[in-house]
Amino acid sequence: MSMVMSLEVGAGIGPVAAQDTVLQAPALPGAQPISGTDRVYTADQVSNTVSVIDPGTNTLLGTIPLGASRLGPVFSAIHYDEVNVHGLGFAPDGSLLNVINVTTNSAFLIDTQRNAVAGQAYLGRAPHEGFFSPDGTELWVAVRGENYVSVLDVQQVLAAGAAVVPAEAGTGDVGVASPEASRSAEVGRIVTGTAPSMVIFSPDGAFAYINHSESAELVKIDVATREVVGRLTGLVSPFSPNLAVSPDGAELWMTHKDVGKVTVVDTASFAVLTVLDTGPVTNHVNFVTKADAAYAYVTVGGMNKTVVYRRNGANPEHVADIQNSGSTPHGIWPSPDNSHVYVGLENADAVDVINTDSLSVVATIRIGQSPQALVYVAGAVPNGNGAENLSQQGLGLRVETLQVQVGEQPDAKVNAFVRELLGNA
Repeated sequence: MSMVMSLEVGAGIGPVAAQDTVLQAPALPGAQPISGTDRVYTADQVSNTVSVIDPGTNTLLGTIPLGASRLGPVFSAIHYDEVNVHGLGFAPDGSLLNVINVTTNSAFLIDTQRNAVAGQAYLGRAPHEGFFSPDGTELWVAVRGENYVSVLDVQQVLAAGAAVVPAEAGTGDVGVASPEASRSAEVGRIVTGTAPSMVIFSPDGAFAYINHSESAELVKIDVATREVVGRLTGLVSPFSPNLAVSPDGAELWMTHKDVGKVTVVDTASFAVLTVLDTGPVTNHVNFVTKADAAYAYVTVGGMNKTVVYRRNGANPEHVADIQNSGSTPHGIWPSPDNSHVYVGLENADAVDVINTDSLSVVATIRIGQSPQALVYVAGAVPNGNGAENLSQQGLGLRVETLQVQVGEQPDAKVNAFVRELLGNA
């Protein structure tokens, strides 16, 4: 399945051209409707799973286990599974999902049709997020424990998967990749700033943007040459865990979790348009584009809300605060047709489905434990029911929110989240 780009940078709001294949979100108006061939995925860092949701029915199909549920063998001196399943991205045609495992320094490729590991590579210290290049041939991963983006050749990562030494039957391990094949998959490193957080590509595929967790700068990379062509410094905070480029290519929004703000950047001039006060624990951002207006949705974990803005250059308009059904909204992604937005609830082990017309939560789906990144992948399962190889690990377990008094003042309280940590493989 070939990729069809939905727009050109600088394009105005309007329908996309006719296409003979799926368009991925975020997209301009006119993309295909929600389908049972699509999937919503969450990276669940406590159960070390990827939860798999059918957005056609808003049902959880199961989980893909990449490691053991905590606590258990995760803290063993001998441990071969993946730990801290955290970041997600996907191939343009929806056939592959990439999963970044922070603690075990790895990038996995999942065959979305079979829900099975197709390839794996081990990287530098504490990779955070990664995404496929627009042509699908490379995977770019922000290595947050260092100062560079690792460029992986997708075919070589798949070859490393083919060279995996199978795990012992019944252990639940995914197997160990050939070190030589894994190392050869890295075909380049792009030095950025200290602790790069995330990589996202412009809709036309010409540029990549990288934010950071310990450096108050945004870096712009020429994809063809892999050279830094822009640095936007002096940002409001050095800590930015997430960023997204609008589907018209005109704006980039990046979150600052520690200070509860969002920086809005004009991509043409590569200059800050405005800084928004969004609220404590501002997590992720994404875009919805209607025929009459364009919107940004921001998850604000400390308020248990998803905040909606109408995009308007340097003057975004606050439209709505959507109360989420549970604690700490985190990852967020829209459907390609802009009708719904999916929000992972980090400390409620669930996904909220938001209707973008009513601006309300219309469904809540229980999933694996502590979802971080969330993506919507159109056309992930072109054939069959897509339930092959799924497990029940991390599902159906209690999570409680408790208020704990930490001082003498009446409002000196914090929330404590308590989970069951046993699950079914």
